[in-house]
Amino acid sequence: MAILETEHICKSFNHTEVLKDISFSLEKGQAVSIIGSSGSGKTTLLRCLNFLERPDRGVIRVGGNILFDSADPSTWQESAVRKKRLHFGLVFQSFNLFPQYTALENVMLAEELLASEQPDYKARKKEVHEEIRLHAESLLTQMGLENRMKNYPHQLSGGQQQRVAIARALALKPDILCFDEPTSALDPELTGEVLKVIKELAEQKTTMIIVTHEMAFARDVADHTIFMDEGAIIEQGDPLQVFENPKELRTKQFLSNIL
Repeated sequence: MAILETEHICKSFNHTEVLKDISFSLEKGQAVSIIGSSGSGKTTLLRCLNFLERPDRGVIRVGGNILFDSADPSTWQESAVRKKRLHFGLVFQSFNLFPQYTALENVMLAEELLASEQPDYKARKKEVHEEIRLHAESLLTQMGLENRMKNYPHQLSGGQQQRVAIARALALKPDILCFDEPTSALDPELTGEVLKVIKELAEQKTTMIIVTHEMAFARDVADHTIFMDEGAIIEQGDPLQVFENPKELRTKQFLSNIL
């Protein structure tokens, strides 16, 4: 069974159609790369999946359960949307770390806020805090930042900040990890360290959706590639097929310009 299924997702802003009938599925442990020109709707799609934007039409399922159905307004209730976001972890282009917190505190924050809402939190506060700290330290060590945990964002390079952001996204153990151009704000020499982490996550069969302009990375790391243009999916399939033998003329034009 697919971990994620989208059916006929549409979204418009000011009468401009940004997403046009988007349908695709994602298997557990699969990495999907989404490529296309700027303005093709890639980021809006991620925002809809993460419930940061409400689609105008369509259905979103995770694990077979309907999280959103435009035909059923009850699936977009503010009280439920926050919980539904927990199925997804989102790594932004520009890190979005809290400058007043250390790397460790940035990773711990969301998990501590979530834990504080549990009925037994007050009785177990110290124990829960210690569990969350150990989990955050483990994630930062996995990111190669074991010596940077007490540093504040301004004391970290762009690549290090993005790795903290990845650890933060992983902290709540999402079903699906989403990346929105994770290297676009980095100097070229720092791009490799972030791509290496994402590649390692793919090798560990982390379920991921990766919006990227790094074409070689999209081809070599992903299990499935989607090419979007003007808000629509033009072509999707095995990365080698899409990159080396595209079926659609628009895909061929895009790749010839990029590659």
